[in-house]
Order: sequence, then C-alpha cells, then structure tokens
Amino acid sequence: MTPGGKDKGDVTHLLILRFQQMLSDGLLSPGSKLPSERELAQHFGVARSSLRQALKVLEIMGVIQQKVGDGSYLNPDASSVLAVPMEFLFLLDDISWQELMEMRLIMEPALAARAAEHANSADIALLKQSLDDFEKSKGDHFQMVASDLLFHRAIFIASGNRLSERLFHLIHRAMLNVMLVTSQLVELEHTLAFHKPIFNAIKQRDAELARKLMTDHLNDANNLLLRGRQRESERVLQEHLRTKRPSEKPIKITTPRRLKAST
Repeated sequence: MTPGGKDKGDVTHLLILRFQQMLSDGLLSPGSKLPSERELAQHFGVARSSLRQALKVLEIMGVIQQKVGDGSYLNPDASSVLAVPMEFLFLLDDISWQELMEMRLIMEPALAARAAEHANSADIALLKQSLDDFEKSKGDHFQMVASDLLFHRAIFIASGNRLSERLFHLIHRAMLNVMLVTSQLVELEHTLAFHKPIFNAIKQRDAELARKLMTDHLNDANNLLLRGRQRESERVLQEHLRTKRPSEKPIKITTPRRLKAST
C-alpha cells in the first residue's frame, strides 16, 4: 500500500478516471503534456514511485507516451483508449489465469503470424525496442514486465488489425498479473530465449514459424504457472504441517474412591 492508502492498481484506476474526466471537461486534449511527476504525485496524494509505475502501465495501454527528458504526453488516440469501460479493464482480475491463457493461445499465435505478414519498419523497430528494454531491465522487476508487455502489444499492433490492438487494451491488466507471476519463476534470459526467435521470425516474414514459436512461448508460460501454483500449494501444506496444533487440555481422570468394607 502507498502512504495515502492506495495500492498501485488503485493509483492506475484513479489516474484513468481522472484523465477521462479531464478530457470530457476539456481540461486536457489528446497530445497535450501532463504535469510533472512531482505535481501529479502531490495532486493525487501518492508516492512518486507508485505514480511512476502507474504511468508505466498507462504507457503500455497506449494512453500516454513518455519522452525521456521531456515528460509525459497524452497520446492522440487517448480518448478512444480511455473510452473503454472500466469494468473491462479492472474486473478482469476475476477471470482465471486458465481462461486467460486459453484465450491467448487462440489469439496470439495467429496474431504473430499476421505480424510476420504485415509488420512495417515501425513495428519491427518497436519490437526491437522491447527486446532492448528487456535486456536492460536487470534488477528492475517492473521494467522487465513492462518490456514483456510491450513486446506482446507490439505484435498485436503489427498484425495490422485495429480491433486486435483494442483487445490488448482490454486484457492488459490480466496479462500484467500473469507476467508478474511468471517473471518471478524464471531468469530474464529464459523469456528472451522465446522473444528473440519470435522477433526474428516476424522480421524474416516467416508466418508459420512465428505462429509455432508463439505457441511454444505461451505453452511454456502456462507450464510455469502450473508449476508455480503446485509449488505454492506444497509450501502451504508444509507450513500447515509445521504449525503446532493448539495443545489440548489434558483430561483429568479421577480414580474412584475405594469403598470401605462393610462390617
């Protein structure tokens, strides 16, 4: 929790609601520059570290664009992204990870194949940027997850289907939660070993290879989640077995008094 009593999800939720209101009131317009991090943190009453992570999520969603040394800007299409009902963005936590992985296995291999067929130079550059950011993220767990999400978002975009990009905005929160789990189960190089071949297949216009490699990547993520859940179940069981049961009060057994012999 942040000092103001809000967790990072609450901060992100608050920022999106506030940006929606500011856009509808005409206080902000797509493409406009946002106040500084210090001003935003003071305005919302949150720690700058929490605000920074919330802004990173908004950047992944496509709501804002952060320019190094210049600050953050609302993207030109921020209005359409923010128009997505909040229920879709933030109640996706109720969806099980099995349902999410099933949906991703249906969608993402096909999108990777389409990306290999339709990606332009800007799409390839964005994919390469996500790999570079990922390699530089050692020691910064959240940056690693943000770079992972950027890679998958870039594939959604490169597929050339605008609806698929909107779908990414809908499921990004659920994907974020899953990636936060899987990233703790493996080293950075493990994920890169999947991302780099997918990138190369897309760059080389090999649609079927991109489809297969994405399927392998998602199956690996699914297996990681299964192992993680099993490991957690075993940990909970061992912890339960180590916990001493409350000592029961010993039952006092009284020996019947001897009957005096009758005279």
